[in-house]
Parts: sequence; structure tokens; C-alpha cells
Amino acid sequence: MDETPNNEEEINQGPDYLGENEDTSGDTITKVTGMYRDWFLDYASYVILERAVPAIEDGFKPVQRRIMHSLKDLDDGRYNKVANIVGHTMQYHPHGDASIADAMVQIGQKDLLIDTQGNWGNVLTGDRAAASRYIEARLSKFALDVVYNPKITEWQASYDGRRKEPINLPVMFPMLLAQGAEGIAVGLSTKVLPHNFIELIDASIKHLQGKRFTLLPDFPTGGIMDATNYNDGLRGGKIRSRARINQLDKNTLVITEIPFGTNTSSLIDSILKANDKGKIKIKKIEDNTAADVEILIHIPAGISPDKTIDALYAFTNCESSISPLGCVIEDNKPLFVGVSEMLRRSTDRTVELLKSELEIQLHELEEQWHYASLERIFIENRIYRDIEEEETWEGVISAIDKGLQPHIQHLKRAVTEDDIVRLTEIRIKRISKFDIDKAQQKIDALDDNIAQVKHHLNNLIEYSIDYFKRLKKDYGEGKERKTEIRVFDDIEATKVVIRNTKLYVNREEGFVGTSLRRDEYVTDCSDIDDIIVFTESGRMMVTKVDAKTFIGKGIVHVAIFKKKDARTIYNLIYRDGPKGATYVKRFSVTSITRDKEYDLTAGTKGSKLLYFTANPNGEAEVVTVLLRQSGSIKKLKFDLDFADLLVKGRGSKGNIVTKYSVKRIELKEKGLSTLKPRKIWFDETVQRLNVDARGELLGEFRKEDRLLIINQKGIAKTVIPELTLHFDSDIIVLEKWDPKKPISAIYWEGEKELFYVKRFLIEHPDREDLIITEHPKSYLDHLFTDYRPMAEVVFAKTRGKDRQENLEINLEEFISIKGISAMGNQLTKDKVLEINELEPLPYEPPTPVATENLEVVDEEDVVSSQDGSASEKPVKPSEGEEPPTDDEGQTLLF
Repeated sequence: MDETPNNEEEINQGPDYLGENEDTSGDTITKVTGMYRDWFLDYASYVILERAVPAIEDGFKPVQRRIMHSLKDLDDGRYNKVANIVGHTMQYHPHGDASIADAMVQIGQKDLLIDTQGNWGNVLTGDRAAASRYIEARLSKFALDVVYNPKITEWQASYDGRRKEPINLPVMFPMLLAQGAEGIAVGLSTKVLPHNFIELIDASIKHLQGKRFTLLPDFPTGGIMDATNYNDGLRGGKIRSRARINQLDKNTLVITEIPFGTNTSSLIDSILKANDKGKIKIKKIEDNTAADVEILIHIPAGISPDKTIDALYAFTNCESSISPLGCVIEDNKPLFVGVSEMLRRSTDRTVELLKSELEIQLHELEEQWHYASLERIFIENRIYRDIEEEETWEGVISAIDKGLQPHIQHLKRAVTEDDIVRLTEIRIKRISKFDIDKAQQKIDALDDNIAQVKHHLNNLIEYSIDYFKRLKKDYGEGKERKTEIRVFDDIEATKVVIRNTKLYVNREEGFVGTSLRRDEYVTDCSDIDDIIVFTESGRMMVTKVDAKTFIGKGIVHVAIFKKKDARTIYNLIYRDGPKGATYVKRFSVTSITRDKEYDLTAGTKGSKLLYFTANPNGEAEVVTVLLRQSGSIKKLKFDLDFADLLVKGRGSKGNIVTKYSVKRIELKEKGLSTLKPRKIWFDETVQRLNVDARGELLGEFRKEDRLLIINQKGIAKTVIPELTLHFDSDIIVLEKWDPKKPISAIYWEGEKELFYVKRFLIEHPDREDLIITEHPKSYLDHLFTDYRPMAEVVFAKTRGKDRQENLEINLEEFISIKGISAMGNQLTKDKVLEINELEPLPYEPPTPVATENLEVVDEEDVVSSQDGSASEKPVKPSEGEEPPTDDEGQTLLF
């Protein structure tokens, strides 16, 4: 940075100097605009290059590099007080002692380069490290192996010129990607996420082999990660990180891993805030975190654990979004680059550093060989005797040189005066004990080493690959991936929020809201819900929940609006204008514009609803229409079945019921659902159920149908297939439950140390049951959900006996159906090698009894028409009623 001018004259001579003015008090005003023209750029460059952004060569920021250099300076194998290391680091640059200590703690917490001792804080809880005078550090074996080599290090003078510090450390590993980096400079920032140690090595090897590779982050806090939009760590990418939440029991959730960038304290605070705001409902939180995270969340009875898990992801820090930004320093300039390119450059630099090491090693070996050969010639040929008569130093050098000449043709380079001087320094004792055979063995060993180094240089890529494999073998233990990679499903906040507010309606005045406590209660809601409202005039509106909202007088229906809900069907009969015909229609509302008023009638002024119902499962009731006495009408009463109508768009005009005046409409018979059973799929990628045809089809489910779930631990249960359900990764059976179909299991009984077989039915659908014994060594081997399963038992060979032939077992015949808690029957007392599942025997289910003849409308085939242009199915009139006409007055034919 430029120095500040020391006198007024220098200031006034700036290029942007605007002169001097004199105010009324007589003081001189000096404008210093020119001083700032370059200073901000200098400051910005300093912050970018010397503080915030790491170098691509070694992955270190300057303060980190100086810390690592100081650790090497002080390294004697023992621990050093961090305060001493901080003071030593300040010899290379006057960073603040607090900033050096903080930077060192960050490196130490990553558990890669520094071997720590004492309280270094906890990244899980957010606890700070102890004061630097209490904690100690030394370099790890890994750091000593891959970070340092003074022979290939470029050096520069320290800030005061008293010492030398490395320009870049010769790091032979993608350190930047392993540790990650974050910094905010002036005008730019960087955020390189940490990656897995083993995966980085594998990727480096693939790069050297010319293969493709993919890098994804791995966080020290574990958790679950969706890296679909990672974008190779470039600007615009995004990572979604979630806590690992499991259900301990029906009223307790446990968090065992947390998202990157959070800690248990901030996570618990966010949960408590969400609870205070009514987004979630919990009784209490227990933080048992020590070496591992354990946060227990107790939820009230009656609250769904699965919905609570989704709510925690939606409204708390249990899910966080991280935006990476790959920015590094190269040639004293910022460079925006992805993590794949960072790894390629790091790997290529490692190859160059290995090459430099080998070249230095080769030179040293050749020098050793050269001197060992000279020493042997000098002693074996007794050239040292030639100097006995010499009286001057020049004569000694000349005599030795002359004596060597007949014997040096095989040497690899010329003999220099320095070589001869070195020969004169050999002690008499060494000459007297010189062993020609040992000397030749040493030369031969050096020959072998030189050949080996030359081979490595000629096969540099293979040598580099072996180097990375050695790093993986020596330091890869315990560095397996901690963060699970998974694709997340999007959680709709309105579906998981706890409805902690009550919604009221004043039908006559036309108001809805949460503050109308003296009026009619409608339902529980939350402040992020939408509500759908219908009025007598045939108007519909969807609006946000608020304290008090005017919709329109004569409200007939209010409910929570569910987006994309095709199963809720609205049945409606309206009069077109004051004296018009009466129409009937059925429709669903799947998408709308919020706060827009929709007219569900034909649009004639004075139209009015005569009948309205909202049916969550597409129910179609039968109503009785009563007409007023007018003219020659003979039939004043007839029935109308909504099941005879197609479900269409909300904008359709509808079918004519009658052109005569309607006195009233009465409900005659409640309706059954006209929708087919809902098809449900399981998407293994996101481990969630869906109705969007993603994944494996589990079947068609009616309201009373359930899912059968059995996991590897032998726990069986049935559940209602709600889309909010969470599933563990150890599920072995997930299918539609047939209460009459038996389940067969082969399991190892830990106490008796034998295989057992059992067949059973689920006796209590709402209860979890353990289908194997509780012995800790018991485990489930095979599970069958076929009607007539078959299994093959392969026996182990017994000493002194021939191996038994494989045994095929029909489990249906082997054991009858017993209670779920029964132990079962022994499979065999012989030693079993393995058990294989065979094709089940054919089974013909009994012919079902015919049910009542009911027309079924598939919700996927519903005609959605906004203009009513689709064909309309007419309503069949009762006997004596004249046939209705269409919109143009034409008679409808049946």
C-alpha cells in the first residue's frame, strides 16, 4: 500500500486537486479527493491476495501458510503451546494474535494437518476452543508427508526482510478441496466446500488414468445432502443439506447428524423459534450431544412424527441451502473455477512436484555414486601416496588429478577441483579400514537406486498413481464419507405446518378470518394456509388466511385450499339469472390465481346457487328436486344422481336440470366415491411415496387400505399410505397389505444358534411387532410374502462326512400359520452354509364376490374444460318429466 503523504504540499499536488478555499473564519480548506483515487484499489487487492482467498497452488491463505511454516520451524516431534506457535508466526507477518489463533483452530478442527491436544472446541456444538496458552499442537504425519520439502520450495523475504517464508508450500495433495475454504474480500468472495479424502484420491487417480470423475462435497457434520444442482462448485450452484432425523418412538424424534454450517445450539434455537411461532408443535428438547450429536425432540400425543420431520425441514435449520463459489488466486489474480478443474490442476501440480523430487533425488544419487567411485579409485590405486612429495597445495591438487586420469573413463561427469579437495579430506583411519568389496556393494546399490529413480521418471504417471494409492492406504482409514448423498423431495410448507389458529366465518356479512371469534368456527388453520370460499351468487375465491377478509355476502362454503387437489369434487346446482333455467355441474379446483374472483355460473346477473357440496373423495349423492306449481307441469318432484355427470372444469356452464322454477332441493341419499382407488408409487431415490408415477407402483389404495412394512431388524407394522411418511433405508418389505395373506420368515435364533421358520398374519395393524426373538444375536435371514413360498437350504460340509444334498422346502407345508409372537419351528439341526429363495408355487386367489354396479370415474381421465366445450353427459329425468335442453335450447337425447 502506498504511504500517506506527509505534508500539505504533497497533498495539494495530487492530480485531482481542486485548489484551496477560504471560509469566513479564515481557515484554509484543503480538498484531498486525489488521495483516494488509487488507495481503495490497493486496499482491495491486498485483502483479496493477502487475506481472504486461498492460492490454487497449495490451497492455503497467507496466514494459514505462515502457520504451517511456523509449525515446521518448531517441529521436534513434541507438542508446542499454540501461544508459542502464534508468536512465531508473527515473525513472518504481523497478523493479529487472535486472528492467527482462530485460523489455527479452524485448521485443527478439520483433523487433517494438525495433531491437536487439549480443548480445541467442537464443530458440532459450536463451543469455542480454550485460550491458546492452554492448548497444544504439532504437525500430523500426513502433513509431514505431503506438505513440506524445502528442496523444491520457492522462498521470499518476510515483511521485514529478516526471515524467509515460502511463496507456496509444495503440497502434493488437493488440500483446498479436502479442507474447503471460505472468505469475504472486497468485491468478491469464495466458498469452496470440503470434499471426502478418499474420493479426492480416487478422482486424482482417475484423472491420471484419463478417466472421468465426479466430485461432491462431504461434510464433517455428516447429515444428508442433495447435490443435484451443485454445478461443480461454480457460481450459481446450490447444495441442500439436511439433518438426519429418525423416529425413536411414536412420541420422540432423534437428530443424530446436523447440516453443514450449523451447530446444535443454533439448530435447537431455530426449533424453539418455530415452536413459538406455531409452525411445529413440540413438548421439549433434550441436547445429549457429546462426541456425537444426539438431540431428542419430544412431541405431544396425536402429532404425526412424519409430518413433524417434514416441518422441521421446512421451518427450521434442519435443512439449509449452501451456495458454493469457486474462487482462488492464480498468478496474483482471482480465478473462478470449478472443483473438477481445481482437482485437475492440483493433481498435475503434484505430478510436477514429484518429478522435481525425483530429479533432485537422481542428482543426489549420481553425486553419491560419483564420489563413491572417486573414493574407491583414490584409495584402491593408492593415489594418496602421490602427494607425499608435494610441498604446495596446487601441487597436491595437480598430483591427485594426474593420478586419477587413467581410471576415470567410466565416470558420468568430469572431475572438478571440489571433488579433489573432498578426497584430500579423507581421514587416515578411513583409508586404513577401507574395504573394497563393501565399497563396490555401495556403488552397486547406488546404481540400483539410480536405475529405479530413472524408471520412475520415465513412468511418471504410474509413479504418481502409486503415490496416491500409498496416501490412501496410509491415511485413508477412518476417512470414509460421512454425508449421505440423496435426492430430496420438495416439502410443501402448507402440508406440514401445524394448524394452530382457528378460522371463523360470518356467512351473512361475508367475512372470513381468524379474529372473528364471536362468529361460526370453521376449522383449524395456519397463517400460511390458503382458504377457498364459495358464495350464494356463484362466486369463488382463494385467498390467504388473515385476521379478517371480506369475500362477499352469503358465504355457503369455506375450507382450506389444497393446491393440485383433483380428488375434491364440488357438486353444484344453480339458477341462471332471476328467472332462467337451472343447471347442474361437477368440477374440481386444482389451480387458481390468488385473490381473483371466479364466476361459477353462466355469468347472468342475479344467478344463485340452489345446492352445493364439497366432496373430498369425489362422492356423488342423490338429491330430490322439487318444482313450483306452474302451468301444465305434471311431475313436481324428481331425483337427480350426481354420479350420472362427468367431472369437468370449473368454467363449464353445466347441464340443464329443468327450465321450470325450482322450489327447493333436498338430499335423498349420500353418495359413494366416483373416483378409482388412488395409485401410489414408491420412489426409492427420495425414499418417499407419491402419486406422480415415479418409482415402483405399490398398488391401488382405497381409504381403508394399508401398507405393510418390515425392516431388517425384524420389526413389522402396517400404516396408512400418507405421502408424508418417512422410510428408513433398511426396509426389506414395502407392499400393499393383504390381511389374509400369510408372511413367512426364516431367521437365526441367537440363543439356540439354529435357524427357525415361522408363518404368521399381522394381528394388530396399528402396532409394531418384532417377528424374531429379542436375543441380540438373532437376525432375519429371509422373508417371504408369497402365498406358497419355496426355499433351498445348502448345507455346509462336515469334517469326515460328505456334504449333504441341498434341501428344497415348501414353507406352506413345513409349518402352519401361527401367532406373530410364536417362535416357530426349527429349520434343521445341521450346519447351514446358505439359504436361497426359490420361485414360489403357483397360487390362484379365490374369485371375488361381485360388488354393486357403480360407474367409476378415474381422476386421471377427468375432463378439465374452462369453456364448457367438452361434451356434456345429460341428466336423465324421472318419469313424467320433459327432457331437458342444451345451452342452445335443443332437446337432449338419452
